[in-house]
Amino acid sequence: MNSLHLKSFIRCKRKAWLDFKGKKSYEVWSPHKAIDKINQFQIFSEFCNSHIYTGLKACENGYQGVIGFKIKGNLFQDINAEIRPQLLVKTKGKSIWGQYKYLPAVYKLGHKTTKEHLFDLAFSSMLLESFQESKIEKGLVISSFSKKINLEEIYLNKKLRKKVLNVLLSLNECLEGFMPEITQDRKKCTICTWQKFCDKEAKENGYLTDIDGIGSKTASALIKNGISDTQTLASYNEKQLGEKLSKFNDKKYEKATAFVKQAQAYTSGEPYRISNKNDTKDLLEKTSSGFYIFDIESNPDDKHDFLYGFLKINHWFTKKENLIYEPILNLKNNKEESYRKIVEILFSQKEWPVLHYGETEKIAIINIAKNLNFSFEEIDALASRFIDLHTFMRKSWILPLKNYGLKTVSNWLGFEWMQKNVSGSKALYWWIQYQITENEIFLKKIIQYNKDDCLATLQIAEYLIKNQSKKN
Repeated sequence: MNSLHLKSFIRCKRKAWLDFKGKKSYEVWSPHKAIDKINQFQIFSEFCNSHIYTGLKACENGYQGVIGFKIKGNLFQDINAEIRPQLLVKTKGKSIWGQYKYLPAVYKLGHKTTKEHLFDLAFSSMLLESFQESKIEKGLVISSFSKKINLEEIYLNKKLRKKVLNVLLSLNECLEGFMPEITQDRKKCTICTWQKFCDKEAKENGYLTDIDGIGSKTASALIKNGISDTQTLASYNEKQLGEKLSKFNDKKYEKATAFVKQAQAYTSGEPYRISNKNDTKDLLEKTSSGFYIFDIESNPDDKHDFLYGFLKINHWFTKKENLIYEPILNLKNNKEESYRKIVEILFSQKEWPVLHYGETEKIAIINIAKNLNFSFEEIDALASRFIDLHTFMRKSWILPLKNYGLKTVSNWLGFEWMQKNVSGSKALYWWIQYQITENEIFLKKIIQYNKDDCLATLQIAEYLIKNQSKKN
C-alpha cells in the first residue's frame, strides 16, 4: 500500500480498493487530477524559488525542493508500505546526506486543512525518518490565496501518528479483502476516476442516492424505515412516506411526493410532467422574435471566466448550420475589450431574452454590468432578460435521471458533443494548457466545447417548448 491508497481510503474505501486491485480499463482519466497536479507543481515551484528537482539524487545534492521521490519500507506486522511525498523541503538538521534534512509537504486547495493532509504528512514522516536517519517533528501544508503563498506547520505528535497507524491497519485489511460497498455519500463520486464503474452497479442495485435530492442521511433514514432501493421507493405510498420524513418538518409531504415521483421516473425510464402552467407558452412567446443562448467557461478557483459564448437564434426554424456562434475570450489583459463585446452583443437586440442553463451565466453578466457602472435600473432590466432553463426544467418535469446537469439532460435528449468525454473541468484543463504552452489548438478545443454547450442548451429549450402541452 502507498500514500495514494491512504488518501483514497480516507475519502472512500471502495476507491482505495479499486486503485489497488481494480481493472484499469474501467478507470476514466480525470481532468481534476491533472489540474490539481499542475497547480501543485506551480505553487511548489514558487515556494522553492524554482529550485525543484526529482528523485534520490536531488536529496543527495541537497536541493531545496524534491519531488518524484518514493521510499519503500516495512511499517509493522510485516506490512510493506511505500510513500510518495508530494514535496520534500530542505531544512536545517542532520541526516545521511549531511548537515541538512527534509520535511514532507503537501499542497492544499481551499482554506481547510483536512484529515487527508494531516494523515499524508504523518505517514510520509514515518518512512522518511528511518530512510534519512533524522527525526521529523513537523510537516508543511502549502497553499495559495490572493496570489500569495501560505505556509502552515503541522506538528506530527504521537497521537496523530497513532491514528494514522490505526487507519493503515484498516486500509491493509480493506486491500486484502473483497471490494467494499459503494459509498452512501455519492456527492464525493463526481470527480472520481471510478465513477462510471460504480454508477453502473448503483443503478442495477437501485441505490437510493441515485435519486435526485436524496443524500446519504436521507437514504439512511429511508433504509431504517424499510425502503432500501429505488424500486421500493417508487411503489411507496406518498402520504405514508411523508409521515416518515419528519426531519423535513412542514415540507415532509412535498419531499415525499418528489422522491416517489423521481423514483418512478428513474425506474420506468419515463419523464413525468409536474406543471401545466403557462410557463412554457410564455417561453415560446418571449423567444418568438429571436433570442440568445449564453454559456461561459470559468476557473472557479481563480474566479475568472475565460470564455463567453453566444449563440444567436433569429427564429426557431433556423437550421443548426446557419446559427451564428460568437466566442469571446476573456484574457486578463483585455478584460475591458471582452466586456465591451458582450455589451455590444446584448444591446444589439435589446428585446431578446437570453437563455442559459444554471445560475452562473446570469451572475457573471450582473457582475460585468456592475464593473461597467451600470445603474440599478439598467442592471435590473438586463437581468430580467435572462431565463434559466435549469430552473425551468426542474419546475416543469421530473426526468428519469440521477441529476439535472446540462450534460445529463441533453445526453438523455440524444445530444452528442463533437469531442468525446468532455466537461467543464476538461475545458479548464485545456485553458491551463493554453496558458502554459500558448498552443492555439487548446483554444479551438475550448471554443468547440462551448459551442456544443450552447447547442445542448438549445436542444433542452426545444424539448420544453415541443412538450409544453403534454400531460401525465
